[in-house]
Amino acid sequence: MVKSKVDSVGGLTLGADPISYAISYASALTDRPLRAFTVRKEAKTHGTGKLIEGPFFTGDRVVVIEDVITTGGSALKAVAAVQSAGGVVAGVLALVDREEGGREAIEAAGIAVISLATAQELLLLVPS
Repeated sequence: MVKSKVDSVGGLTLGADPISYAISYASALTDRPLRAFTVRKEAKTHGTGKLIEGPFFTGDRVVVIEDVITTGGSALKAVAAVQSAGGVVAGVLALVDREEGGREAIEAAGIAVISLATAQELLLLVPS
């Protein structure tokens, strides 16, 4: 997923926003800067009425960002929005997998998942 060409990163607001924008900022001075976008929970009823806001373009290869995967529902909602808008989802990147079935739900949809930590790993860091 990460080695493949990716154009932009984003996910369901609000959890994915700071992560997506931090990734975009960190990539700004590289030879492959990434654009960051936000997926609304529902389309606005006024203005453009778009579900995806920011510099996302049809045909973009995207990594969907998640702060925490629990059931996988938020990531799958963002995946569906990106695909409906003509994007290609390269995978899902999460900070934490709570190990409650979300990873399996996303992978069952054919989407690769990378998590930086699991709930079990974080619990090992807590002093007893």
